[in-house]
Amino acid sequence: MTLSRTVAVLRSAGCVFAEDEARLLTDEAPDEETLSAWITRRVDGEPLEYIVGWAEFHGLRIRVSRGIFVPRRRTEAMVDAALDRVGDDGVLLDLCCGSGAVAAAVVHARPSVTVFASDIDPAAVECARRNLPGRTVSEGDGFSGVPGHLRGAVTVVTANTPYVPTAAIDTMPPEARDHEPRGTLDGGADGLDIQRRLAAEAPGWLAPGGSLIVETSVAQADTASAIMLAAGLTPRVRHDDERDATIVIGTAGQG
Repeated sequence: MTLSRTVAVLRSAGCVFAEDEARLLTDEAPDEETLSAWITRRVDGEPLEYIVGWAEFHGLRIRVSRGIFVPRRRTEAMVDAALDRVGDDGVLLDLCCGSGAVAAAVVHARPSVTVFASDIDPAAVECARRNLPGRTVSEGDGFSGVPGHLRGAVTVVTANTPYVPTAAIDTMPPEARDHEPRGTLDGGADGLDIQRRLAAEAPGWLAPGGSLIVETSVAQADTASAIMLAAGLTPRVRHDDERDATIVIGTAGQG
């Protein structure tokens, strides 16, 4: 199928970035048969990243597969905040790591940083291990899968928790709502259930002056800040207009 025809098919299916997607599919497909199958999958609403097997994130190609949360560009703001705080020899703990995109981006920029990652989903753990060769990726719910020797020693905890309110899931784009695991999206009644739990536990894991970094929405930022404050962390909200990102950073005292 020609590039122009592929663009037309994708555009008719409602793909907003039809030209870019058509070019990517055409470049990545090894043959015409595969390209045709990929176009059908995309027209059916499957995320582009599942089809080609990777997502562009912070200048890297992060491997993803069906059933794994697709890293979003907005989450790059978490990486930048982590890099601001972790130093060259700090310890990064990436919880709810999914594909391991945040940790992989930090490792790429700061190879000397000690990195641990964890996720509750075995498929995500397997995927993250492919993106984080030589680093420890464990299976566990929140801090439960984290090695005990890290208590009080973590410089930065990043946690891209699910934060969509349950009632808002049905309003999400179909490619997320119908293809990504609900558990990677649904954050409970107000979207912040998991953030509450992690914030309550984080002070016991953070080194003096260490930080917990979470992603949230503009509307949730004040509540997320209050959650951090209640846990004994000093909150700061950071907005990234270019990426349409909002993160909240909770910093522990110096001890």
